[in-house]
Amino acid sequence: MRSYRHPETGDIRLTDVLYALSDDTRLGMVARLMDGREYTSGELSGETPKSTASHHTKILREAGVTRTRSESTRCWISLRRDDLDGRYPGLLETLVGSFHAEHAAEH
Repeated sequence: MRSYRHPETGDIRLTDVLYALSDDTRLGMVARLMDGREYTSGELSGETPKSTASHHTKILREAGVTRTRSESTRCWISLRRDDLDGRYPGLLETLVGSFHAEHAAEH
């Protein structure tokens, strides 16, 4: 079983989080994770090619935004919401709210 590197809560840096969330694909993944569920990388990435999805999930994980765990042949991804809310209160809600508002205006 594969193990993944995740920064400790105290090592999560705002600049890394903001970089990770500066991409619409990654911010969309985080918006989906806001429901508190775990998703497989395939469920989370939708029709995004597997190599591209792996790149995006790696950036989110290494920034401390998500946690990835292996179970059998699947990788499960969850949002580190408590850690992020503890370090940067309101950041996720603000960014995801803006993401939803922008995408609602486009449709």
